[in-house]
Amino acid sequence: MDDSAKKILLDIARKSVESAVKSEPNPTFSCDNPDIQSHQGVFVTLKNRGQLRGCIGRFVSDIPLYKLVSEIAISSATEDSRFFDDPITPSELDQLNIELSILSSLKRITNPLDFELGKHGIYIRKDDQTGCFLPQVATETGWTKEEFLSHCCSGKVGISANAWKHGNIEIYTFTVEIIKEVR
Repeated sequence: MDDSAKKILLDIARKSVESAVKSEPNPTFSCDNPDIQSHQGVFVTLKNRGQLRGCIGRFVSDIPLYKLVSEIAISSATEDSRFFDDPITPSELDQLNIELSILSSLKRITNPLDFELGKHGIYIRKDDQTGCFLPQVATETGWTKEEFLSHCCSGKVGISANAWKHGNIEIYTFTVEIIKEVR
């Protein structure tokens, strides 16, 4: 993705977050840049001085990427259940950093250890329960592959930490293109 497209997406995310936090009407955007017309998934991560303040994403989309970025940015700012008791306030908008993770397609793996830490994210499904970690989580935590899988199973999917060892779950990998604000 070229620098122009990255700047447009970050601008869309920033304006969407600001309007949501200030309880203003959602902005509408139009864009003809071909790099951001694709139907790709995205996660929007919001941090205040390095502390997580929201992270929500979607793996598939039936709308162009630039529109999905707006939707997910708003959701990350207002719908991450971890922050219902401590929502983002207008006074912290100047300290908020936005990171976009543009997702590749999911690829199912049969060997749970068949991925590269820091390069691949994981998405785990057991029946109707799902959870994922972006690739950068492995880098930020320093976890091993086994720890990465175990924490995803127990902390995200809500199943036994060792469920990945038993083969009765689906495990997928994906990569991301990370776009960060420089502030």
